[in-house]
Amino acid sequence: MSELVNEFNEYRTKMNEVILSKQNKVIGRLFNLDTNTYMEGALDVKTKEMLGLVASMVLRCDDCIKYHVGKCYELNVTTDELYEIFSVANIVGGTIVIPHTRRAAEYWEELIKGDN
Repeated sequence: MSELVNEFNEYRTKMNEVILSKQNKVIGRLFNLDTNTYMEGALDVKTKEMLGLVASMVLRCDDCIKYHVGKCYELNVTTDELYEIFSVANIVGGTIVIPHTRRAAEYWEELIKGDN
């Protein structure tokens, strides 16, 4: 994995551990709700991650975008599928989403480097 990917994943893991170690009931429940939302249900996990990516792009949360791009990669989303996800996000969110699309594309390129 690239430095960009490792740095993001390590920081996210470290800070999640810090936050959860405080045992705040509301935050713990929120994290649990987030985890359960993306589990298999009427929609498969891949579809849920793609929806999460669109929502994250429209809301312009770069950390969320990286997380969902990473999950999409793990779930074997293709580059063509990813760019259709980007298309939906840009239509829904407007041109303000374009800078986030650039960063998402950069992160994707780092993820797929090892595939070539």
